Amino acid sequence: MINPVARLLTALIIAAALVLSVDWVSALTALVGEIVLFAAVGVRLRAALTRGAVVAVAAALTAVTILLYGQTSGTVYWHFFLVTISDGSIALAVATFLRVLAIALPSVILFIDVESTELADGLGQVLRLPARFVLGALAGLRMVGLLGQDWRYLGYARRARGVADHARIRRIAGQAFALLVFAVRRGSKLATAMEARGFGAYPHRTWARPSPFGAREFALIAAGFVIAAAAIAVSVASGTWNFIGTR
Repeated sequence: MINPVARLLTALIIAAALVLSVDWVSALTALVGEIVLFAAVGVRLRAALTRGAVVAVAAALTAVTILLYGQTSGTVYWHFFLVTISDGSIALAVATFLRVLAIALPSVILFIDVESTELADGLGQVLRLPARFVLGALAGLRMVGLLGQDWRYLGYARRARGVADHARIRRIAGQAFALLVFAVRRGSKLATAMEARGFGAYPHRTWARPSPFGAREFALIAAGFVIAAAAIAVSVASGTWNFIGTR
């Protein structure tokens, strides 16, 4: 099991390189390297395809927006009011699609089998982030799963009182406010309980589970640097490098 911090740093390294330029060559090069990296890490194919499909849909929607409202240049194929499809908008849409995929896929797929507790252990022990912040975020993340259950119970209670039979929009707004109040109260109680149990101990705190960081983690981070460098080098060599949309 590779430390989640190494996965996080790898995704950040690749993303930092890709945000420097809006071109399809660097994004496509990074995508090819990422696919090899996913296979080397041992990501499950089915889970990768499932989550990758969601990212692909989001990237496609972004690309469609750029296609319709992007920079106009070259031959104009269709124009209606504010919508213009041209050579420039098509090229920019393709680059945006690949770029969103290349940036988002590592952040999603590398964390398929990572538990929130393991990530919190890594943030606290490897990156030395404040325990109060790390454990508070972990507790809050675990409480998110209860919001759906609370929403259902609030709906049952309101229907039992006969206040959910009409005015759907008003009912949803009132129920959402009640859920917000309930979540704030639970968070306050949880914070008080965690403080009483010493979860925010500073500066020295012990951890129940060690978070090792060794050769595999450094190799993964090095692979991230290689992918980022290769993407930039290939883009510059092909003449498509476009530093943050300067062209």
